[in-house]
Amino acid sequence: MASTAKNRESRKVPQRIGKYEIVREVGEGSTGTVYLSHDPYYGRDVAIKLYYDDFGGDEEKARAARKMFLSEAHMVGMLQHPQLMPIYDAGEENGQCYVVTEYVHGARTLAAFCKQDDLLPVDQIVEIIFKCAKALHYAHSRGVIHRDIKPSNIMYTQDGDVRIIDFGIALVSDSEISRLEGIAGSPSYMSPEQAQGQPLTNRSDIYSLGAVMYELLTGTRPFKAGNLAKLMHQIIYATPPPIHTLRPEVPEDLEHVVATALQKDPEKRFRSGQDLAAALTRVHQKLRSRTPHMDQSEQLAMLRRLKFFHEFSPNEIAEVLKASTWQNCSADEEIVREGDMDDRFYIVVAGNCVVERNGVVLGRLGTGDCFGESSYVPGARRAATVRATTSVTLLKVGATLLEQASANCQLRFNRVFLRALIERLQKAEDTAEVQTLNARRMAAAAHPPLARVGARARSAPNATQPTGTSSRR
Repeated sequence: MASTAKNRESRKVPQRIGKYEIVREVGEGSTGTVYLSHDPYYGRDVAIKLYYDDFGGDEEKARAARKMFLSEAHMVGMLQHPQLMPIYDAGEENGQCYVVTEYVHGARTLAAFCKQDDLLPVDQIVEIIFKCAKALHYAHSRGVIHRDIKPSNIMYTQDGDVRIIDFGIALVSDSEISRLEGIAGSPSYMSPEQAQGQPLTNRSDIYSLGAVMYELLTGTRPFKAGNLAKLMHQIIYATPPPIHTLRPEVPEDLEHVVATALQKDPEKRFRSGQDLAAALTRVHQKLRSRTPHMDQSEQLAMLRRLKFFHEFSPNEIAEVLKASTWQNCSADEEIVREGDMDDRFYIVVAGNCVVERNGVVLGRLGTGDCFGESSYVPGARRAATVRATTSVTLLKVGATLLEQASANCQLRFNRVFLRALIERLQKAEDTAEVQTLNARRMAAAAHPPLARVGARARSAPNATQPTGTSSRR
């Protein structure tokens, strides 16, 4: 820590780093300082992490910091996901390394919500961890293991979105750059295999995210000890206190999800971030759904009558029900809001809705129609608001859960979505043609063509021409 203090004392806020104009310092860590900066070329604010260049002669720390910089620099343009903080640029200025990332105004890290007096609602925590799980699944699918998932490395924005940050110690497959010697990461959130210096897989990040979820729900870490050795021993051998003893309102299903993520044996955890996200979707649906009282046979019969499911077999409809919840809405209730982001789409089982954008009605939906298919596109926001105009019964389908359905079932959905898209485009074209035709008619009525007047003049009898003689010569 002495080298960090020395860096702090000797540090002067630069006016510029490369092409970036420094606005102010916004934070510091063990390896560098973060500045709010402005990119004049793109006209946007960015965050610049300027790595320390003085470690008091400690060559090992200097070498580790250099590798962390190279690891982050290696990520430029590599990971592009809405919940992963994008890295725009990296370079060196006067011997100091820097990395440029997105700057999110008003965002705070999840560490702000890990105190017992500032805990978030349970359903909000489920949404946050769901988004993190999907983002980690994306990174893992590209051969990147974060290795340092913790509350202070997850930003929470003012509009309820998240950004995972700091890939400085990330492990990239087939890359020598990211291979730091020794144990890397934050001890309280390390997986047992990470604490023992064993080879890591994506399931190590799953464990760390489970530890973050535990702390967000309870306001305390899974394991606490007076020194590092005792902490490591607990992580490897001990079981954390049950969540319901610390926060009784946490549902049993969610407690089971956290316990699965925190299994000592990696093979007993969720296989992937996608599997964790699917489990959280089931929990979230139970937390938020308002379910009509119908048994499964009634539900199947009701869905089979809808035009949406005409091509589905009974078994495929049963698969859909497993990935869905029912929801009742009253007249004038907002179902989805323009600009929101989630992974659910809806099928109108009974009732009517209106589609609006900026207060303008775009269309109307009735029994058998679907909306919200943009949830199939990762990171897509709602393009319009949908509001009930009568009492409405909806089938709310989780896209993450549907990805676990059979290939035939998913193919049926893709066909229905494609048909719905074609119909909407055709309606839009027809509407545009009618509007164009009406505009032409109005213009014609307001300004009669001069040629028509001339034609009438030419058709009048010629007084100078003798009657009965031809003008043709």
